[in-house]
Amino acid sequence: MRRSLVLTDDSARHSFLASLPPHVRKGEAAQAARPWLRITKEDWTGFLTAYIGCFVAVSIFIA
Repeated sequence: MRRSLVLTDDSARHSFLASLPPHVRKGEAAQAARPWLRITKEDWTGFLTAYIGCFVAVSIFIA
């Protein structure tokens, strides 16, 4: 893979982030303000659906 020459940003804290152009890195501050763990109703329903599906499949396999 060939990468074009990009000036580095010393405040980036990571070598890969330092090599990215500024227009790509400008979304970094908005993502840092978000909390790390936010569980929504959709996450819970997806988890419960998968859990119940696996439980039923294992129960049928054992029976």
